[in-house]
Amino acid sequence: MFDLAYSRKGLAVTSLVAAMSVAGYATAGVTDQDIVADQDTVGDVVSNGMGLRAQRYSPLTRVNGDTVEDLKAVWAFSFGGEKQRGQESQPMVKDGVMYVTGSYSRVFAIDIKTGEELWQYDARLPENIMPCCDVINRGVALYGDLVIFGTLDAKLVALHKDTGKTVWKKKVADYKAGYSISAAPILVKGKVITGVSGGEFGIVGKVEAYDALTGKLVWTRPTVEGHMGYLNGKENGITGGEAGKTWPGDLWKSGGAATWLGGTYDPDVDLLFFGTGNPAPWNSHLRPGDNLYSSSRVAIDPDTGKISWHFQTTPHDGWDYDGVNELVSFDYTANGKKIQAAATADRNGFFYVLDRTNGDFIRGFPFVDKITWAKGLDQNGRPLYNEDFRPGNPADSKDGKQGKTVVAAPSFLGGKNWMPMAYSQDTGYFYVPSNEWEMDIWNEPTAYKKGAAYLGAGFTIKAINEEYIGVLRAIDPVSGKEVWRYKNNAPLWGGVMATAGGLVFTGNPEGYLMAFDAKTGEMKYRFQTGSGIVGTPITWEQDGEQYISVVSGWGGAVPLWGGEVAKRVKHLNQGGTVWTFKLPAKAEMAAK
Repeated sequence: MFDLAYSRKGLAVTSLVAAMSVAGYATAGVTDQDIVADQDTVGDVVSNGMGLRAQRYSPLTRVNGDTVEDLKAVWAFSFGGEKQRGQESQPMVKDGVMYVTGSYSRVFAIDIKTGEELWQYDARLPENIMPCCDVINRGVALYGDLVIFGTLDAKLVALHKDTGKTVWKKKVADYKAGYSISAAPILVKGKVITGVSGGEFGIVGKVEAYDALTGKLVWTRPTVEGHMGYLNGKENGITGGEAGKTWPGDLWKSGGAATWLGGTYDPDVDLLFFGTGNPAPWNSHLRPGDNLYSSSRVAIDPDTGKISWHFQTTPHDGWDYDGVNELVSFDYTANGKKIQAAATADRNGFFYVLDRTNGDFIRGFPFVDKITWAKGLDQNGRPLYNEDFRPGNPADSKDGKQGKTVVAAPSFLGGKNWMPMAYSQDTGYFYVPSNEWEMDIWNEPTAYKKGAAYLGAGFTIKAINEEYIGVLRAIDPVSGKEVWRYKNNAPLWGGVMATAGGLVFTGNPEGYLMAFDAKTGEMKYRFQTGSGIVGTPITWEQDGEQYISVVSGWGGAVPLWGGEVAKRVKHLNQGGTVWTFKLPAKAEMAAK
C-alpha cells in the first residue's frame, strides 16, 4: 500500500518531529499510518469519520446494551463567549488531548482527564464573510504535531498541537467572491485535502491538496466542467470535456458545484471521494444540460488530482439537491464474490450503492417516504424525472418575474443533508439521519454578480407530518429495506456513530444524546445536554476506560433556511458545550 514516495513522506514527518524536539516541543505526533489505521484502533480518534472511509464505527464494546444505562457525564467544556450559534464539529483525540472546533472558526485543546482548556485559537475573521448556512465548523485534521482546520474566510491554518500557535496559514480562495470553508479537511499521504463552500454565490467548486508540513499547494482540481486543474503549478487537464459541453454559454464560469462537505478516502482503491453541490443558479431553465460535475460524486487520484470517475445523482438539478453527502466505502458478498462498494444517502431522497473501483451503479432506492421530483431511477441510476414537479420557467409567465410554483419533496434541505450516517460492520446496516419535509419552490430571473447571492429561486419549507420531521433509519444496503426507524419531532441535523457494543448513538435538536439498539432500534439511553445537538459523537479508550463525547449547540441551516419548519424549533436555545461520558468503575466491573 505504501510506495517509496509515501515512505519518504514518512521520513519528512520524522525529521519535522525531531526538529520540534530540539526546539523543546513534545515529539508525539500523528503519522500517515495512524490515520489509515484509525478505524481499527481504539486509543484515539485522528480522522474525520473515525476512519478515512467514514464508516463511523468503533470496535469498542465496554459500553453496550447492558451497560449504557450507567453512562455518566464526567465533564462538560463550554466554548464560552457570545459566539454560540451552530456547533457541528466532530472532536479529535490524541495522547489524552481533545481538539475540537467551535463556531466562528475557533479551535480548542482540552485535557481529557479534567476537561480543562489547554489552549484556544480564534481566527481573525473579516466582518464581511458570507457563509451560506451558519458560522459553523466541522472539525480539524491532525498530522505530525499540527492541528489543521479551515476558516470562514477560506483559509487553511496549521497550529502546533501543544501551544495553539500558528505554524503556517494559506489562502484557499477569495472570501469576497463568496468562498468559505466549513468542512473538516482530511489527511491522505501527507497531504491536506480540502474542499470549498459557496455554491449559493456562483463560485467554482474545487478540491485541493496541500503539503501538510509546509502548506504548499500540490494540486488543484475544479469540479465544474471546463476549468483547468494544476499539479505542482503546471496545467494538469480540465475536469473533463470542453468548456460549455454540458453548460450553456458562459455559465460554467460561475457554475457552483461547491465541495463544501469535504471528502472520504479508501486505501483499497487509493481514491478520494468528494461530493459536489448544486449548479448555479438554482433556476435550471437558465442552464439546460447535465451541468457536470455538479450534484455528483467524483473519485480523485490523491497523488495527481485527476478525476478517475464520476457519478451524477441529479443531472440538471433544479431543486438544490446537492450531491455532497458522504460516500462511505464498505464490502459485502454477493454470489460468493466480494463486492467493493460505496454508499451514499443523497439530498434528493435516493440511496445509492456504487462500485467504488469505477463508479458503476449497483442499485438505488428511496430512503424517504415521499419523493415527487422523480418517478424512480433507470438501470444506470439516472433519475426518471417527473417534469410536473420542476419549478416553472419565469420566461413563460405573463410578467417574466416568477415561474410556476410546485410542491417538491424532499425539500432542498434534503432527505439527508450534511449530517453523517454510520455503517455497522456487525449488522451490515447503514444508520441514516433523515428528514421528511417538502417545499413550495419557484424560479425567478437572476444574473451573476461577484459576492452576491445567485439563486434565481424562492421557496418555503413545510413539514409533511404533524408528529415528526426527523427519522433515524436503519437501512440494509443490499436488500434496500428499512429495518427500523425512530421518529423525532424536530428535524435531525446531527451525525451518527455505531459501535461493536451493539449501539447506535446520535443527538437531536431537543438536546438529547441518544443510544439505540443497533438491531431493533430500541432506545437504550438518553441524556439532556441543554442545547440542540448538531454535532457527531465519537468514542475511544483511555486507561482501560471507554469514553464518549459529543458537541452540543443548536444552529446550522435549519433555523436560517427552514421556512415554516423553523417555527417548530424557534424555542430551542443555542449553546456551545463538549460533553464527555464514561462508565463508572462499578458499572464496568459488573459488566465483566
